[in-house]
Amino acid sequence: MGSRTYIIPSDDMTLTDKTNYRVSAIAAGIARAHGTNVGSIGDDEIPGFSKLGTAEMKTASVKNYIMGGGWPKAFDVREFRPVLDAASALDQWNTAALAAVGTAYSCLQAVAAPANPNNRYLVFYKMGCETVPMPIALAIFRKGGATGNILAQFDAEQLINHQNIEGYFSEPVVIDPAITYAVQVVCRIATGLLARVQFGCLVVEPQGQTIA
Repeated sequence: MGSRTYIIPSDDMTLTDKTNYRVSAIAAGIARAHGTNVGSIGDDEIPGFSKLGTAEMKTASVKNYIMGGGWPKAFDVREFRPVLDAASALDQWNTAALAAVGTAYSCLQAVAAPANPNNRYLVFYKMGCETVPMPIALAIFRKGGATGNILAQFDAEQLINHQNIEGYFSEPVVIDPAITYAVQVVCRIATGLLARVQFGCLVVEPQGQTIA
């Protein structure tokens, strides 16, 4: 789990800040997918890209390219769809009924641990809660299933006393292909009902696979 994971209430951000976080999330996903079966970025697109040594340098270079109006042609980036991307019953972010305080529940309803296909990267960059009063305390991302290792966690209670119950992650959470993962929230109010907790999530995949 990263040591720099915290949540920033959207009320404390400008439109420029929000755009910057979204583009940073896109760049992080594309940079992570570069050189895999998803696609590659050529030096004819971003000069000198092949010589960049670190993930941070690659992400910054992709971000600058996108902000300048370019787009790496091998990749498509779209919004996550629960039915298409996680085999959920509905195209909605819903938890199971919140029955016990302190218990972690999947945010994809009946799907506890989706399997990510072998040619998609997922990039989570924000979250919000439609249900009031907010019944969740913590958002957790896991690798390896519902009890797997924690990739990142965010204190959702930081959003409670804000007009907009939405926050952006200090750094995006990237889910690699061909693994099982879990997106969970920890119950703080046992309502006995589902909670509508939505995540901003982008899918990085080969160009033309889903979008014509």
